[in-house]
Amino acid sequence: MPPGAASSPEALPSPDKIPSAMYETQMILTRGFQNVYKDGQPVGFQIQVKTAYYRGIFLDIIGGFDITVDGKAFTPEQLRLTVAGRTFTMEEAAHCEDVRWDFGTPILITVMTPGGLTPGLHEVQIVQTVNPSYVPKGLFRTAGHKRMTLVA
Repeated sequence: MPPGAASSPEALPSPDKIPSAMYETQMILTRGFQNVYKDGQPVGFQIQVKTAYYRGIFLDIIGGFDITVDGKAFTPEQLRLTVAGRTFTMEEAAHCEDVRWDFGTPILITVMTPGGLTPGLHEVQIVQTVNPSYVPKGLFRTAGHKRMTLVA
């Protein structure tokens, strides 16, 4: 492991300390920011995200998404990823070697949270971790932040 490299996720820098990457400003898309409904009740919300990595990737090298809205963090168990018309839990994505997330193509992240989000302005922060084989796990992290409006 290179000197100064993080040896565990707990040792990784906080999102505000992550160095700037090339694509973090384009990572979070404002379109598609909406609540998800089941039987007429909001059960979560959706957000579209592009990879901050410099090329397309297979789902199994996604190390995770740390999603925080208005200071509230969501767990990996609450996340569902939809890519190429297929939906995966984070655990399923970690073992999916045959589905590719192409560079420039948004992935749809559904965050399962009862009641969804209230309509209006929200502070959205996403830290995307990608684990390519040539760097230590958890080292390639990109933080994006946007102020977004959820319309009812």
